Amino acid sequence: MIAGIVLAAGRSSRLGRPKQLLPIHGEPLLRYTVRRILASPLDDVFVVVGHEADAVHAAIADLPVQIVFNADFARGQSTSVRAGLGALSPETEAAVFLLGDQPGIDPNLIAALIAAWRASNAPAVAPHYSNGVGNPVLFDCSVYTNLLTLEGDQGAKPIIRDLELKGLLETVAVPHASPPDIDTNSDYAALLASTKSPSPCAQGEGLG
Repeated sequence: MIAGIVLAAGRSSRLGRPKQLLPIHGEPLLRYTVRRILASPLDDVFVVVGHEADAVHAAIADLPVQIVFNADFARGQSTSVRAGLGALSPETEAAVFLLGDQPGIDPNLIAALIAAWRASNAPAVAPHYSNGVGNPVLFDCSVYTNLLTLEGDQGAKPIIRDLELKGLLETVAVPHASPPDIDTNSDYAALLASTKSPSPCAQGEGLG
């Protein structure tokens, strides 16, 4: 069983308003992102919420996802990683961590990460974009203990770097830059200017 953990609990401090609820093609950004994620072959999808939890939950309440409330969201992203892992069933063999503010995620990329993990049995699999290793990242259950040691407002970058240095990080080549996440109003404006299709199954640039 492969689960997706969508991190969507942040306070959007640089934006000044909940980015999860920003409108994109007539729906909240998080809903748009999660619908794309649901088009992938993940078995379960968990969405970790925190800031403005009720409104964020309402935006995706009718989607087939499980909501995880992170009461410690103000202490940083590491708490959402732990909350997401804590919600997984013992049968979950691997988890793909995804950003709730990365609406350009390609469902085909998620499928490619899963396929690469099944073929390699690597502890982690990440996309290697033209501008470097990025999100989303799949972690084998053998790495959960490491993820639980994260603290503060950091994601899994230190663990990914360590695995990469040890030659244990499997990568999937993607021949374009990573899709942006939305942190500022200029990021949001750029997203609206560049996004043309409302389809949750819109194809990406292709995987190489």
